[in-house]
This record gives sequence, C-alpha cells and structure tokens, in this order.
Amino acid sequence: MFRAGAVALGALAAACSPLKAVNVLVSGETYVREAGLSYGPAARHKLDVYRPRLADPSGTVVVFFYGGSWRRGARADYAFAGAAFAARGYVTVVPDYRLFPEVRFPAFVEDGARALAWVRREIAAHGGNPERIVLAGHSAGAHTAALLALDRRYLEAQGVPPAAVVGTIGLAGPYNFDPSAYRTTRAVFASAPNAAETRPVTFAREGAAPMLLLHGLEDTTVLPKNSADLAQALEAAGAPARYVPLETIGHIAVLLALAKPFEGLAPVMPEAEAFLKGLAPEN
Repeated sequence: MFRAGAVALGALAAACSPLKAVNVLVSGETYVREAGLSYGPAARHKLDVYRPRLADPSGTVVVFFYGGSWRRGARADYAFAGAAFAARGYVTVVPDYRLFPEVRFPAFVEDGARALAWVRREIAAHGGNPERIVLAGHSAGAHTAALLALDRRYLEAQGVPPAAVVGTIGLAGPYNFDPSAYRTTRAVFASAPNAAETRPVTFAREGAAPMLLLHGLEDTTVLPKNSADLAQALEAAGAPARYVPLETIGHIAVLLALAKPFEGLAPVMPEAEAFLKGLAPEN
C-alpha cells in the first residue's frame, strides 16, 4: 500500500494542480456535499458541508481549516479532506477564510470563529450536533484551529461557548514560531501587538479540550518541534494532548495521507479516527 501511495504521490507532483488531482481520485459515494453556503458577508465567507450517508451516532462535526501560508487556498481544493472524515461518518465543514493581503492577523482566525458560529446555528439541519465540534487543520489551518481551541477570546466574541469544541486535530501546525522572523510571514502578522499573541502555545491552559498533534519528521517547512512544544505546554498545564511524530514523511504528505489513495503514506487517518472515537460520549 505504501508503494502504491508513493507512486501516486510522484504522479501528483508532476501535475499542474496536485490537490485537484487528489480530489479526482476520491469517491463521492459516501457523502452528499452542500457547497457554497454563506457564513458571513465577505466573498470568502463561504463553506462546504460534507454530510455522510451513514452518520456516526455521536453527531460529531469536524471543521477542517486548510493551509496555504495565510496567502492562498480554496475550499474546493480540499474536498478530499471533507470526504475523508465524512466517509467515517462525521459531518464535515470546510470553510474558506480571508487571506493576506486583503487582511492580516487576526482576521483569518476571526473568520474561523465566525464559521464556527454558523456551525452552532445551522449544523443540526445538516445532521450534525452543534454541541460536539472537533476542529482540524493543516499547517496555517492547524494554527487557526489551535488558536480557536485555546484562546477563548475568538469564540466568545462570536457567542460560541468554548465547551462546544470537544477536540482538535492538528497536522503540521506552526504553533510556536515567531512570524516576525520570516520574510514570508512578517507582513501577514504585522498587526499583532507582539509575537506571543500569535502563538497557540502561549494559550495552553487547563481545561482545554483534548488535542491530537501529528507531524512528519521530514517536514522542513514547519519544524516538528512546533507540535512537540505545544503538546508539552498542554501537558504541563494539565490538558490532554498527544503528539504523534511520523517518520519518513514531510509537510504535504501528512495532509495527503488523509485521502484514501494515500493512506499508506502514514497512519494519519487511523490516528484521527481513533481520536474521534475516543471523544464520543459513553453510552
């Protein structure tokens, strides 16, 4: 299975639009997609809902934030992520959010909170439980998911009780970096009062919902130390966290491993599914 995934990954690397190519490989038989729903007034305040044909009894909702260095990304390119969770029975939401240079920090995190407010209001009509939201994300999206889970101010500003978030799954997130130290992120975070305000690790706290942090050890884009640092800070604060270092894969493979054709690259989806099942309320 690993060999087949590696061969397909090599083919994708040569493609002009790798994520769209992944979407072509993913079956749509396990879910119904409701696309382009508005959660706010801006053009990028849109989201897609992936409703499973066979839903998990808990009604848990996964809200997935994609990455792209806060500069690029589109929800349609991440249909494979929505499909991956929906295939396991979870109602899944993939929102767009505003990007640099239209906005700077913390506007994209505030958009994430606004999307969660929509989930709280509307997801019951799509088969989900608004009291059981799991945040998930890759790279910049994992950074947003972690800030929403840990810094209460964002959800409270949108009237979303932090307790509605029952868990977070982070893939290769930059949880403990100084954006002012890098040319590619300096301008994106120029409006932040200080670097600490931008770091999820700053807000590690007792009472935070459980976190699963997965990171490829070959990642040279976002160093694995970010996930290790956040897990350590959460554990020190008395919050449950699990850091899973993944050998032989890098920054993109940890994301692609969500998709069925590439599950052999690393046990990302088995880890995520086990985490989600562990969050389910006892009968």
